[in-house]
Amino acid sequence: MIYQNVKTESVNVNGTLFYYRKLGASNDGIPVIFLNHLGATLDNCDPRIMDGIGTKYQIIPFDNRGIGATIGTTPKTIAEMAKDAVDFIKALGYEKVDLMGFSMGAFVAQEIVLQQPQLVRKMIMTGTGPAGGIGIDKIKPITYKDMLKGYLTFRDPKFYLFFNQNPNGKKAAKAFLKRIKERTENRDKKIRLGSFGNQLTAIKAWGEQKPQDLSVIKQPVLIANGDNDKMVPSSNTYDLAKRISNSELIIYKDAGHGGIFQYHEAFVKSALDFLDKQ
Repeated sequence: MIYQNVKTESVNVNGTLFYYRKLGASNDGIPVIFLNHLGATLDNCDPRIMDGIGTKYQIIPFDNRGIGATIGTTPKTIAEMAKDAVDFIKALGYEKVDLMGFSMGAFVAQEIVLQQPQLVRKMIMTGTGPAGGIGIDKIKPITYKDMLKGYLTFRDPKFYLFFNQNPNGKKAAKAFLKRIKERTENRDKKIRLGSFGNQLTAIKAWGEQKPQDLSVIKQPVLIANGDNDKMVPSSNTYDLAKRISNSELIIYKDAGHGGIFQYHEAFVKSALDFLDKQ
């Protein structure tokens, strides 16, 4: 089974059906819960990363409240998104998980480990930074600008938001956008405008809030980003790694916010090596 055709399942979380996909074999009963980015549904997960992690570990991406096929009102704070994620994890019956978050998903991962440290074994955080990080409160205007650019050029805004606009970046962007269209049947529902707006509100508040004490995070953490992230400036990635004592840092050269997609083969290898470590 590969991500392109894995079935979509649902679980009742406090009266709401949360939709998810489960790929790969369970390793010691500890799955990798994948926390997605701004505007993303189950169909925005890079299949090469999902398939790659799924060769050795069970990876579970899901639609949080109000996203994709999951109904309800999308929370306007990262902390509430994290609470919903914790409830989803517990509804699946897991007492210990690994977390893998990209961008906003890694904001949520930080909140989860601060709210429920006993739930988390290891964490992978990519394209991200800490609460109150430099420039995170500016994601909304950056996003809208590139959404307009995408509309005018008939391109997915992620072409501009996630990748450098040089030959390497454009090539990687085209390949990534082609990959996420590989699934042609039983695709997820598109994100609703109101849900997208609520996510942007939550990200702005996260960027404006006081820095959190990340020194309390004792779990092993792998942190990765491109060296030229314009959505969550790369300086935040270095800051995050400094503030978490048990962390490893990977910076991909000549890459933007979507560095893990541009270097997906190298990232999957590093992620598996990290998860394998005793």
